[in-house]
This record gives sequence, C-alpha cells and structure tokens, in this order.
Amino acid sequence: MNEIFLYVFSYFLGSIPFGLVFTKLAGKGDIRHIGSGNIGTTNVLRAGSKILALLTLLADITKGALVVGIAKYFACDSIIQCVAGGVAILAHIFPIWLKFKGGKGVATAFGVYLALCPIIGILTLLTWVVVAKIGRVSSLSALIALFMAPIYSIFLVGKTDIVIFTMLVYFLIAWTHRENIKRLLSGKESKF
Repeated sequence: MNEIFLYVFSYFLGSIPFGLVFTKLAGKGDIRHIGSGNIGTTNVLRAGSKILALLTLLADITKGALVVGIAKYFACDSIIQCVAGGVAILAHIFPIWLKFKGGKGVATAFGVYLALCPIIGILTLLTWVVVAKIGRVSSLSALIALFMAPIYSIFLVGKTDIVIFTMLVYFLIAWTHRENIKRLLSGKESKF
C-alpha cells in the first residue's frame, strides 16, 4: 500500500468532527458554542445528550482504530501503523474542516491503541474508567490513562517504536489539555 495515500486517508478520516456533525444533525446547534466549545465526547455530554456523546465517542475511537487496522491489513510494519495513527490523532486536533481547531484527541488515541496493540488499548481505557469513577473529572482521567500507556507498553509490549509513540501521544494530549491542567492545579476543573 502506498504510505502517502495511507497518511492522507488517515488525515481526512481523522479530521471528521463527529461531535459537531452529530449535534448539528440532532438539532442541538453548533457544539463549538456550547459548554467548553470542544467538539469531543465530554462536551457533547455537557450539551445534554448521552446518546450523541456515546455516538461521538464510538466514532472518534473508530476513526483511530480504522487507520491502524487498514495499515495492519496491508501488512505495514508497526512504525507505519504508529505514523498513520498519529496522523489521525493530529487530524482530530487540527482538522482542515474547522480551520485547524478541533478536539483534544483522547478518544481517537484510544482507538489507535486498541488497533495497534489491543492490550494497551484495553488497559488505557480501563485506567480512564477507574480514574473517572473515582475523580469524576474527564481531563484528569485522560491525562492519567494516557500517561500510563507508555508504562503498559514498556512492560507488556517492549517494542521501542510503540513505547516512543505512546510517549509522544501522551505529550501531545497533555499539550491539548494545557488549560485543563491549569484548572486542575487551581481546583477549578469541572466534574461530570
């Protein structure tokens, strides 16, 4: 498979703003003008629809998993799989359709991990669930879960490229959560 085609496909699929699409189709308006203004699952939930939030979550996870799945199907090595997944995550954060102002990339990263190495994806998702149950803060749950992904990778996979990739994704996601981190440190981050 042509790698450039794969990366272009990964970008365009990753850049589909499902949270915005679903809320508009459901007559909820522009999600960018509701709550935090983010196009992701948590803000869709804040907009008052559990069903739309679930659809957004599943669609964002699927787009991350799909690009890695396609790379695996065509027997691309794990580095190409990581790059394709990374492109999808970056596309979610910087979608061409929204003037490069998208979501925070968490659900798409979960999808990439699930397809790249299912045990890492499952453990990362479970970490998010446990932290969310305890702290009830989505951003903190995401930051801790994605921080743990490289640790899980070191002990369970041991492949340098996947370890490095999960570390890079963590730093990217931490960067997208920089305002959340400030609010967490000041005790002002909202709970769900």
